[in-house]
Amino acid sequence: MQTENRLFDDLAKFVNGAAGTIAGMAREGESAARERAREWIGGLEFVSRDEFEAVKAMAAAARDEVEALKAEIATLKGNAGQ
Repeated sequence: MQTENRLFDDLAKFVNGAAGTIAGMAREGESAARERAREWIGGLEFVSRDEFEAVKAMAAAARDEVEALKAEIATLKGNAGQ
């Protein structure tokens, strides 16, 4: 009876050790995959959300300025014709 308990104890220790090793390998693999994805995405030269929003605001300001200048030109042309 003692032999069977010892065998099961050893088997349980082996399985626990193997499970820990496999879990560690999975974490390491996931980490490596994330790093590769970051490198790949970084190489595509995507812009950050903050950069996109800044350029979007600059474009909106430029459009507003163009509209104001068009109105001013129209006004000047109107005065020049009189």
